[in-house]
Amino acid sequence: MTSAAFDVLGIGNAIVDILSHTDDAFLSQHGLIKGSMMLIDEERAETLYAVTGPGVEVSGGSCGNTMAGIASFGGTGAYIGKVRNDQLGEVFRHDLKATGVSFETASATSGPATARCLILVTPDGQRTMNTYLGACTGLGPVDIDTKVVGAARVTYVEGYLWDAPEAKKAVLKAFDAAHQAGRLVSITLSDSFCVHRYREEFRDLIRNRVDILFGNEAEIKALYEVETFEEAMEATRKEAKIAALTRSEKGSIVIKGSETYAVAAAPVAKVVDTTGAGDLYASGFLFGYTHGKPLAECARLGGIAAAEIISHIGARPEQALRGLV
Repeated sequence: MTSAAFDVLGIGNAIVDILSHTDDAFLSQHGLIKGSMMLIDEERAETLYAVTGPGVEVSGGSCGNTMAGIASFGGTGAYIGKVRNDQLGEVFRHDLKATGVSFETASATSGPATARCLILVTPDGQRTMNTYLGACTGLGPVDIDTKVVGAARVTYVEGYLWDAPEAKKAVLKAFDAAHQAGRLVSITLSDSFCVHRYREEFRDLIRNRVDILFGNEAEIKALYEVETFEEAMEATRKEAKIAALTRSEKGSIVIKGSETYAVAAAPVAKVVDTTGAGDLYASGFLFGYTHGKPLAECARLGGIAAAEIISHIGARPEQALRGLV
């Protein structure tokens, strides 16, 4: 690829995660769908927080996690996302910049508080996410620095941004700026519930704007409304330029035209918390891709990053990913 200041520019919801262990009975008692991501209002956020057990606060957000992973591999990254000038906002900014990722988006000085996500982790490692978007919803086209977009080999965004109309406009502005600069764009489907909300818009993006697609088995089947992963693969092949599809312990499949690369999952001693597995897979894949690695090697790097992240609580690496390759 041509010279660039950044390997990847990430655009996402800037969220502070609050992780807490719970059980299936608690999920049922509070009407929570295991393994899902639900958007909640501030009142619901406070209610759930009050009844959960002890928690750990860590900076998160799907795309933020991916950018932290790229930095952990030794890659260069920049991030665009909206926080409030409050305590959680400063925590998020400090944590991301401390990894080496550039984050210069101006903080909001009024309006909703910085976003937070209550992540309930059950004994099987599954995570159920309840997200209050707060200040995230303030992200808009004015926050997109087209010079930064043009300086990144790939602009990567999370599908969750489609839940806020102004954020969606911001993403489309960034996509246009990236392609005008001869750069690539990438999106992750984020969540099967997100896919159900924006299926046709996502498919239009994949056909006409997106260069690299990320999704897991449930998301890609939801996107094409099919029963089997094999059907979803063939539908994806017809629309996506490059697609990296994850299948948990089955590893991942990368599709490019008639080419198919099946890569086994990296070994992990014990699954502790699956939060961020897809985010970190994207880290490894994009790091490899922007450094000229073959697609199968990109997938292998993604698997290594995902294996590290599910071996502990939290969605950001506890050890330098560059040391695991």
